[in-house]
Amino acid sequence: MTIYRDLRVAFFIALRDIVRGNRWASALTILLITLTFVNLVVVGGVLVGLIESSSLSNRVRYSSDVILSPLADKSYIEQSPSIIAAIDAMADVAQYSPRYAEPGKLTAGYKTTMDPKAIPDHANMVVTGLDPVREERLTGIGTKIVEGRFLKPGEFGAIVVGANLLRKYLPIDSPGIQTLDVKGVGEKVLLTVGGSKKELTIVGVLKSKVGELDQRAFMNAAELRPLIGRNDLNVDEIAVQARNEEAIPRIIATLTARGIGKFARIQRWDEAQPKFIQDIKDTFALLGNIIGSVGVVASSITIFIIVFVNAIVRRKQIGILKAIGVNSNAIELAYVVQSLFYATVGIGLGLAISFLAIKPYVDAHPINLPFSDGIIATTWQGTLARLLALLAATLLAGYIPAKLVVRKNTIDAILGR
Repeated sequence: MTIYRDLRVAFFIALRDIVRGNRWASALTILLITLTFVNLVVVGGVLVGLIESSSLSNRVRYSSDVILSPLADKSYIEQSPSIIAAIDAMADVAQYSPRYAEPGKLTAGYKTTMDPKAIPDHANMVVTGLDPVREERLTGIGTKIVEGRFLKPGEFGAIVVGANLLRKYLPIDSPGIQTLDVKGVGEKVLLTVGGSKKELTIVGVLKSKVGELDQRAFMNAAELRPLIGRNDLNVDEIAVQARNEEAIPRIIATLTARGIGKFARIQRWDEAQPKFIQDIKDTFALLGNIIGSVGVVASSITIFIIVFVNAIVRRKQIGILKAIGVNSNAIELAYVVQSLFYATVGIGLGLAISFLAIKPYVDAHPINLPFSDGIIATTWQGTLARLLALLAATLLAGYIPAKLVVRKNTIDAILGR
């Protein structure tokens, strides 16, 4: 009964102080908590989202859900035709795309160079032979063409180059980075691959923000195959798209059970990505937490000051309440209830702003960055953890100053000493 009475008295005092108190101070406190929570969610989400977007693009535009690649001691996937036939027969497979991927060299300006001792304008890269129709259905990389167009089915003499192979898109002067000084679409380049050479016309420039793709060149598989002497139809990559997320492990299990692991390396999309992507994601998540923690501390200190000043101003009222028999615990709890009110309203507004305004807008209009399309990557588990941390800090910031003021001598409090 004592606890129940203290709670009733605490809620009565808190409600009275909120209604009759300084509304500007209350609004400022709520705004502070709102901005702190938005900072916790958005800043951390953006930092993680920078890498999350890059990882997602790699999955969508390159590896798809499952990717098959050569074994460590092989230069291509042996028994490719039978493997492709097995993949084609799987009910869990929605789309797939076999690719040839061979190291080669592109040379520009070879017709105009007069000095035989001059170093030719060239760039080493991986040339990829593919079926444009299958690739477009699987990855949609044709939508990432920033200049010109994508390959047409059965088109010979044409090549699409990644943006990182052209100096106009990657203007970095470094001995370790090779780029071609060409205008772009319509230029002639000389492809050297597998001991063969062929003159090709650039018909498009691809900028997918996936490093693996933007450093490659693309041509029709039927044209590349004779250049590399691959008459056995063995390919270098097979990207497979599952019908749903649950089908991915089933596809991998089926391929493994059929012994395809003896001829190809079978990887889930996240396993195929470089480890540094996950390391950077963890690092950015840590940075987001550190920045958010600083915001929580700053918010807590401000709330502490506001509540402390409020309690000091009302110490005479607190002394009178104690004198007429109001329990000290009820008075302390009243300030905690006030802090809980501010935290609840502030966090509620922060949730609304973050998930009903900022995140939908950024999802619809990703932040255009050189290496990825930035998004806000958040989970409800992470958001709940941040919510509880801010709530606990706010309650503590409300309790401590109330405790310091309430424990003063009753007579001194009434007399303002």
